[in-house]
Amino acid sequence: MKSKAAIQVEHGRPLVIEEIDIPDPGPNQVTVRNSASGVCYSQVHQLRDPGLPRPMGLGHEGSGIVTHVGKEVTHVKEGDHVISTWVPRTPISGLPVSRPTGATFHGRPVIADGDVYTWSEHMVTFAEKVVPMSPSDPTDITCLVGCAVLTGAGAVLHTAKVGQGQSVAVFGVGGVGLSAIAAAAIAGADPIVAVDLADRKLDFAEDFGATHGVNASNTDPVRAIWEINPGGVDYALDAVGAPATALQILEAVRQGGPRADNQGGMAVLLGIPVADVSVDLNAILLYQRHYCGSLGATAPDTDFPLFLEWVREGKFPLGNLVTNRYSLDQIEEACVALEEGRILGRAIVEL
Repeated sequence: MKSKAAIQVEHGRPLVIEEIDIPDPGPNQVTVRNSASGVCYSQVHQLRDPGLPRPMGLGHEGSGIVTHVGKEVTHVKEGDHVISTWVPRTPISGLPVSRPTGATFHGRPVIADGDVYTWSEHMVTFAEKVVPMSPSDPTDITCLVGCAVLTGAGAVLHTAKVGQGQSVAVFGVGGVGLSAIAAAAIAGADPIVAVDLADRKLDFAEDFGATHGVNASNTDPVRAIWEINPGGVDYALDAVGAPATALQILEAVRQGGPRADNQGGMAVLLGIPVADVSVDLNAILLYQRHYCGSLGATAPDTDFPLFLEWVREGKFPLGNLVTNRYSLDQIEEACVALEEGRILGRAIVEL
């Protein structure tokens, strides 16, 4: 089968929109006709990385319909509506290792992060990377469950385990940060402080449950958070990954002290770090603070249905998260808009 796809053939070169060859699925694989895909900043990092193999398929959050299944696949069948994701359905030790799926470009294997390449009309991938959803769920906006929602909401639910009345600050209110804010609101957190560099994004975050906004371009966000919630917040999440924000989330959480019942707050790193930072370990030790990473902290088979239930019940405004739509031929334009900060929520590619 031939499929139109966006492929980076060489590092530093623009994406090409050409046909790739999609084979029949192997025993533990499925073929998906993609309906939509999110445009995640992870793809910007991948495009810039000279160490990744090429030709490279991109896009790791998608929605679509299964067209073929391998003989060992049991959890989905032909015709099922599915969400594609880079997070495996079963736990693994360490980081996922990208494997050739069988797709080729001019005879060369197409390598894709997480084994999915949703910037393609069709893809063959491993069955552990697709999760069924109801045919009544929309086949466009649901693509964001495969990365943006699972990353932000998963960090709130499973890494931080935010509870009723606890305080939360979220640095960076793009797709991941907005998903974290929405999940925190559903959990009953208060206050929920959004931190960003643009007032329009802070205003937008209110639609997802933020109770306060802090513009870090003209104020010290840590000081502002402490003024909003004296002593600091219970949880601070960094959906940016910049050196400054990676340190600010630690200082933004409340201090504890000696005794078993005197724990400090938790700083959670979600954004991909762009550089190493030097951390004052006393800021962790002396106040019994916690600093941890959260990497796709979801169980797709159980969490995806929960997220979609939130959407159906009107608790999670997933439709509002999609603020820009592009065709596959406009993918370069979408990437540039994302890098330049012109995407208010999350952009999707309609296939």
